[in-house]
Amino acid sequence: MDEPDRNPPNTPPPSLPKNRVVVFLGLAITGAIADLWSKQAIFAWRGLPGQKDIWWLIDGYFGIETAVNLGAVFGIGQGQGVIFASLSVVAGIGVLVWLFWFRAAHSMWLTVALGLISGGIIGNLYDRLGLWWQPGYPDAWKSGVRDWVLWQASDQWKWPNFNIADSLLVVGACMLMYQSFFPGVNGTPSATAGSASSTPPSDAESNDPKLKPSHSEEPTQ
Repeated sequence: MDEPDRNPPNTPPPSLPKNRVVVFLGLAITGAIADLWSKQAIFAWRGLPGQKDIWWLIDGYFGIETAVNLGAVFGIGQGQGVIFASLSVVAGIGVLVWLFWFRAAHSMWLTVALGLISGGIIGNLYDRLGLWWQPGYPDAWKSGVRDWVLWQASDQWKWPNFNIADSLLVVGACMLMYQSFFPGVNGTPSATAGSASSTPPSDAESNDPKLKPSHSEEPTQ
């Protein structure tokens, strides 16, 4: 009689660790709040772009300057705010599906990375939808993102202004890139890891006397 299948095909996948939802939501919500609060506070303090001079933390290199970005991260794709808002919604849905439908949340590394990315998506999406815009502001700002972090190597070498949401997106993307280069290092096993040790022997192999352990012969009388 054949032995029962040791890995029945209808076996449900292992449940996700309970703390994954807490970690993901905690990072996404905290990151979004930090981004939106900082934007509100900095713009209330320094005013709209051009109203006040740069407030230097490290003179000539790192400071605070308000700006409105009509493109994507670090000013890429100027004037396509509506498109980027739509992409942000799609990306947010994709993150949830990847984590909780395709079970990427088994990996704490991926949970943290996608939590940071979600926080950045929420923070910038709020601005893209024009929820900060007020009557009297330029119409183009309705899909613009508030930036305030200024970094430059010199007056000729300036990095586009950015915000906390941009930083969260970049850190999360770097974590995903690291995971893609080193799969299995941070809690996500590679496809081939452990395949040799987890495969049970076939019936033919288990019944082959050549593969059975030898025993010493009993001493003759």
